[in-house]
Amino acid sequence: MVHARRTSLAPLLSGATALLLATATTQGNDLPAQAQVINQKSFNVLGDVPPPTVAKYSTLFIPPGTTKDSLSVKPFHIYDEEFLDIIGANPTLTLLKSSGTNPMFHEAAVWVPFTDDVFFVQNAGDPAAGTGLNRSAIIQRISLSQVTADVSAERNATGKVDVHVVVAAPAIINPNGATNYRNRILFAGEGQGSRVAPALYVMSPNAPYNATVILDNYFGRQFNSINDVAINPRTGDIYFTDTTYGYVQDFRPENVIQKQVWRFNEISGAVAVAADGFNMPNGITFSPDGHHAYVTDTGVIQGFFGRNSSFPSSIYRYDVEEDGTFSNRKTFAFIATGVPDGVHVDTKGNLYAGCGDGVHVYNPSGKLLGKIWIGSTVANFQFAGKGRMVILAETELYYATLKAEGAFPGQLY
Repeated sequence: MVHARRTSLAPLLSGATALLLATATTQGNDLPAQAQVINQKSFNVLGDVPPPTVAKYSTLFIPPGTTKDSLSVKPFHIYDEEFLDIIGANPTLTLLKSSGTNPMFHEAAVWVPFTDDVFFVQNAGDPAAGTGLNRSAIIQRISLSQVTADVSAERNATGKVDVHVVVAAPAIINPNGATNYRNRILFAGEGQGSRVAPALYVMSPNAPYNATVILDNYFGRQFNSINDVAINPRTGDIYFTDTTYGYVQDFRPENVIQKQVWRFNEISGAVAVAADGFNMPNGITFSPDGHHAYVTDTGVIQGFFGRNSSFPSSIYRYDVEEDGTFSNRKTFAFIATGVPDGVHVDTKGNLYAGCGDGVHVYNPSGKLLGKIWIGSTVANFQFAGKGRMVILAETELYYATLKAEGAFPGQLY
């Protein structure tokens, strides 16, 4: 019976994958229970391709022979044999919490190793949240000690993990991106109105969550709305993206400075531009060795201006020179469903991106290996060391187990 399943799967895959599965068959193994193979050749020619008014950036693509339900039942989608080594023998996906229409699980996912807590934030500027201009988005946390093996074995474990509101002192205004930094959490705050400038804050991960602003201007000029932040593991410098989502979501002034990637050395106080030429620079991360930087551009989404499919929905890769400057920009990936928002890497250099249907996984050359299918937008996510991941899907919070290990566990510089 197991052998028959293998035989039916093999023609759908590349020769290398078919051989891998055939080998697994002889050893009595099977695909993981929550995994399925997606045959890309099955949709190279559709015949009746939907018009652009039907199939657009926000449209979920359902491969032939599947349904949205079947994609959800087995949410680990294998596009290449390399994905099997990432997900391991028994990957699982568990819903921990739902928040109705309020996007409570948005961005700034940070795992703190010494407390085993994961922090994240509410969506700033979303009408359903009522945040942005009149009220700041909030910070929250969960304790992974509550996610026992019994909990992760369930597909729906809502109500079994507590979500706590974190009140920083002083308040971090409209937090969005975040990362570990010197035993603290470094937040990117988008600002509020014209008087509360976007800023970088550091916050203790322990109560009473003392916070300090470490940067709020460039030679006296405000940033637009700082979106995401990452640390170069080789130099320890801070890099952050500055975009205009605060403006197009009605809680910041119109463009006040060019949209670009910035570099900040907290020790010297030096601030410099690392890269420009973006429509909406968004997520940022580095390869494990710090020699490459990845930056997403989510220009398709223009807030109250609507959507423009001719604008970027792409991930770009840069070389990082010895002096920390960026060079040799390369288009790494284009996203068909939604936009690539938060990005992170594992210890082997594979890149993970939160997109319109889940988490997409690419090898270092930009080949799509697989997806963790959520069926809705994933703005961000975070590894929690080896074999664990917390996924932020706006109104839903998920926990995944897999084989891969996140790079920069704690990033304590």
